[in-house]
Amino acid sequence: MGKSWKKAGKLEASQKKGALFTKLAREITVAAKLGLPDPEANPRLKMAVNAALKVSCPKDTIERAIKKGSGQLDDGVQIEEVTYEGYAPHGVGVIVECQTDNRNRTVAEIRNIFKSNGGNMGETGAVAWMFERVSMIRGKKAGVGDLEEEAIEVGANDVERDDEDTQGAYFYGAPEDLDAIRSALVERGWDVSAAELSYKAKDQTKITDEQMQEVHELLEALEDNDDSHRVHATI
Repeated sequence: MGKSWKKAGKLEASQKKGALFTKLAREITVAAKLGLPDPEANPRLKMAVNAALKVSCPKDTIERAIKKGSGQLDDGVQIEEVTYEGYAPHGVGVIVECQTDNRNRTVAEIRNIFKSNGGNMGETGAVAWMFERVSMIRGKKAGVGDLEEEAIEVGANDVERDDEDTQGAYFYGAPEDLDAIRSALVERGWDVSAAELSYKAKDQTKITDEQMQEVHELLEALEDNDDSHRVHATI
């Protein structure tokens, strides 16, 4: 689960764009902190930078985020990654990955979002058992006939067609195989736009279309939170 729902209105669109830039900058900072500050030598950083450039994020914002993550710039603000778990309405499991400079603020906001939308935030491990920790690589390539064969060739355990792009697909594998699968896809001509550790639902929670709308309202609110980075759900 990671889709963003867009709302109408120029002012709101502008506000959401600013929030998006903030989220992208945080990912760049974290990627630069965990690896080298050179995008060509740090796959996670390269993808974060490309994602930012794709939505016209200012280059000075990108450069500042890299310097901050690599320790070249100290503004006294530290970004950390935290994960929260809970239930959406109708027993749907939810994991929220956040990047924040204030853990106390973030946990309070995430808990309030769950409560305000018919959900319930739980303790660590509350819903983790409903998910599998995996490597997830999203790529795009024209003219691919048999995705299962592609998955076998690159060492992935599973593959799914991208519902929003007929040429796109999601490849899943063991966490330790992330870079190997990414590299193999690139060598086979895939345009890889994301390669990260993720959470994949072991089973989908069965709910009606009406119930799905209630769940979407919670997921949308979580996605819109300034500190949320990725949202996963068992739907």
